[in-house]
Amino acid sequence: MAEPNYDVEKQSATKKLTQQQAMAIERDLAKFANTMDSLVRIPFSKQGVGADAALSTVPFAGDIVGFVLTLYAFQKAKQVGVPNHKLKGVVQLAIVDMIVGFVPIVGTVFDIFIRPSRKALDIVHQHIRDEYQVDSDIHVVHPFLHESLEKKQQTSEFWRNPVVSWIWLRIPDLLGILFVLAFLTLMFLGGRWIWQMIQGA
Repeated sequence: MAEPNYDVEKQSATKKLTQQQAMAIERDLAKFANTMDSLVRIPFSKQGVGADAALSTVPFAGDIVGFVLTLYAFQKAKQVGVPNHKLKGVVQLAIVDMIVGFVPIVGTVFDIFIRPSRKALDIVHQHIRDEYQVDSDIHVVHPFLHESLEKKQQTSEFWRNPVVSWIWLRIPDLLGILFVLAFLTLMFLGGRWIWQMIQGA
């Protein structure tokens, strides 16, 4: 009698999450990556400052704690079945991030631009797209809003309305558009006022 192949069974058991479960794990990782690397956005850039950079201001201990926290990102990646060889480079980057972080000031600046948690999220996102056929990225772009909406939808029919859901998930984008429109309007009104002042002089 042939012995069961436990390795195959283990692989299938760990891989076969549902699509919703995989998205929930990726969303948790996105929340963590935002907290660690992009809590405060640097104006006019894609860079951000997060808890990792703040921790690096504490000599040695802060960098070690930051590295330990970054291991959470690798744990989440393993939960969705990301193979070790895909994570190897990110692990090495996290180690370099910790070591360079020991250098005062230079380490803090380095933390702003070298973001291992964010890179782990990118790897997980691509893996989920390939393995679970998840094309949407709204749960990654706005993870906190997405999680809040999911909880609201469990208790209210109103929040399950597609239009309401779409608006809720894009609140930051809509506010950004309103800000740009308001800014352009003020620029136009200010320019017209200056032009009238010049003509009246």
